[in-house]
Amino acid sequence: MSEINLSLDKVYQLAYDCMIANGCDHDNATALAETMTAAERDCCHAHGLFRLPGYAASLKSGKVKGDVKPTIKQLAPTVLQLDAHNGYAPLALKTAKQPLADCARQNGIAAMALIRVHHFAALWMEIEALAEMGLAAFAFTAYKPAVAPAGGSKPFFGTNPMAFGWPRKDKSPMVFDQASAAMARGEVMIAAREGHQLPEGVGITKDGKPTTDPNEVLEGAMLTFGGYKGASIALMIELLVGPLLGEAASFEAATRDNNDGGPPQGGELLIAIDPTKFGHPDDPFAHAEQLFAELLDQPGTRLPGERRHQNREKTEIEGINVPKSLIDKISELSA
Repeated sequence: MSEINLSLDKVYQLAYDCMIANGCDHDNATALAETMTAAERDCCHAHGLFRLPGYAASLKSGKVKGDVKPTIKQLAPTVLQLDAHNGYAPLALKTAKQPLADCARQNGIAAMALIRVHHFAALWMEIEALAEMGLAAFAFTAYKPAVAPAGGSKPFFGTNPMAFGWPRKDKSPMVFDQASAAMARGEVMIAAREGHQLPEGVGITKDGKPTTDPNEVLEGAMLTFGGYKGASIALMIELLVGPLLGEAASFEAATRDNNDGGPPQGGELLIAIDPTKFGHPDDPFAHAEQLFAELLDQPGTRLPGERRHQNREKTEIEGINVPKSLIDKISELSA
């Protein structure tokens, strides 16, 4: 596959120009371009420029509004609600960050319910932003049916990711972001595009048979990680972002989506915690560092997210390699 090396600045400009050309205003185009650039920077390619055609398709179809401004209201002392008005998540999350952080610092803990939002990116980005502000944080969201429940053979759950972050003094926060599926769906799609086989246990055919062919998995169903344990987590996330928020569960999101290739409309739950407000007699951050040190004392271990930071240092200097076919597609969309 022919590839072209791009600097991160070029990645950003490519994404920004395409979003402007397809109907985004400056604020939305900026937030989207920053999100895709951050994903490419950390070699999370399934959430980078790979997603740009889907963003453009959802703008062209009218499913997503590229010029809306999110609004926030307070539902309870520690519960905020952000209405994205059928806009994209990146601008909604930028808007939510400071009010959520302020509420968590005031009360010790706070939640933000994001509704009528179209989420198409990794969750670690919003979690890292909150953790850099000194807060521990959780994020949850769903998708359309793509993952079979335990014992089932048809798509029912979304890939239903969850993320968690812990702040660290003078160090990058510890952040993990993982789907309840055995693999992120975007990674399966990239494997199909590039002709790679999948590890065993990622998915099944439409007849319910195990397969490592990504095309068969996309036609069939993905599997949860850890069998019924991953399915239980997927169900928990459905409840947290669907019934809890008054938003769509994955099976409901499928009925309202136009299948244009862009992100479905749904909800996201963010929870922020101020570690200094939970009664630690000394320093919760120092205590956490002791925990990390004990973990890392074992050979072969590492903290979640370390590879992202290693990739970040490399790509900021060397840039990234992008398939020429994708760049051609983006150029066509921008025109």
